[in-house]
Amino acid sequence: MADGRGTDQNGTADEGNMSVREAGRKGGKTTRARYGAEFFQEIGSKGGKAVSERYSNEHFREIGRKGGRRVAELIARAKKMEPDQPPE
Repeated sequence: MADGRGTDQNGTADEGNMSVREAGRKGGKTTRARYGAEFFQEIGSKGGKAVSERYSNEHFREIGRKGGRRVAELIARAKKMEPDQPPE
């Protein structure tokens, strides 16, 4: 069943229309071709500078700790899911 936006439930094109994913990819490629890599490096740098001015070093330490704990949890969970013997 179509969701009324030109895609089906799986996000694939319906009735010849472009999916949201396809439209985003096409727009991204067009923008990259128009402005080039240097443009994105510059705006990324500006954004990073603005964020670092807004938040303290402690904020970044805390989110780093949270990320590290989450990764450790995911690794531990994956190890528990591994079978004892490799498949043949």
